[in-house]
Amino acid sequence: MSKMLPLLCLGLSAALSVAQAQTLTIKHDEGTATVKKNPGRIIAMDEEALGWLAALGVSDRVVGLGSTYFSPTDLSGGRIKSDVLKRGFYGRVNLKNPAYVGDWQAPNLETITALKPDLIVRLTWDGNQNYDKLSRVAPTVGYQEAGSGFWQKGLRDLAKVFGKQAEAERVIKQVADTHRANARKLLAAGVFKKYSKVVVIAPFAGGSNWLYTDVRLIPDLRALGFKDGLKAKEGSLGVGSQISDEALLGLDRKTLVVLFPPGGKYNGADAFLKTPVGQRLKAQSVVYVPEDFSPYSGPLVSVRNSNELTRLILEKTK
Repeated sequence: MSKMLPLLCLGLSAALSVAQAQTLTIKHDEGTATVKKNPGRIIAMDEEALGWLAALGVSDRVVGLGSTYFSPTDLSGGRIKSDVLKRGFYGRVNLKNPAYVGDWQAPNLETITALKPDLIVRLTWDGNQNYDKLSRVAPTVGYQEAGSGFWQKGLRDLAKVFGKQAEAERVIKQVADTHRANARKLLAAGVFKKYSKVVVIAPFAGGSNWLYTDVRLIPDLRALGFKDGLKAKEGSLGVGSQISDEALLGLDRKTLVVLFPPGGKYNGADAFLKTPVGQRLKAQSVVYVPEDFSPYSGPLVSVRNSNELTRLILEKTK
């Protein structure tokens, strides 16, 4: 028996080494997760997570998708309708009939468990819940929207999981190159002589307006060469803060106002432009409407943001 112990220990050690070689430990914004390398069944809890996976070319492995965009007419039998998956942002990524798994407020844990995912990916922020519940189903990684370079970090971490590090760096470089090329176009057209500063305002249906100060389009505009036109004293969840009409009326004429309405029924851009404040700012405003089902941020979105904003701004300053 004593002779068998060294052999048994050796066998256990070899098995442990093989298991470790097949997994990867990821330190993310919500903790640490040990993830199976090159997982085949993934749940994306939001469009941001889907965008990172799509940029790496693995969105066809998404078996479950969470979203706050859907109405009951977008779903059928717990699945997202095929015509919905062809619209907007979804039409630009490769999805294979994923199940609907709820949203960040109320994930459907029964559905998620039944899908037997190898990995769950999500965007997060201060106060976001359900991480512990999701982690009990499968390894879960989350990246905080307010963090500096958060989508680049998420993309690079996921690239290690899928063995696609070179692809991640190519995508990150593509975003930077796109911004540089468009910045040169704006400079050559004299845009910054007219508008040296910028603010991003999200007009919500119902009349409330939000100033985005750290994420959601503003990083792309900074990369294009604009300076901040207004700083909020306090932000909500690191994203932005509600802004008063008085503050908007205080903007000077050299501040470009980019109206970036939320999607679907929350879009209040048309109503805003009819208000006295909207009328006052109309001459220095452009309306940038995201694609249907678009993430707020990420590599695929940044490229679109850069190109479309450059086009809109050049048309505005002709």
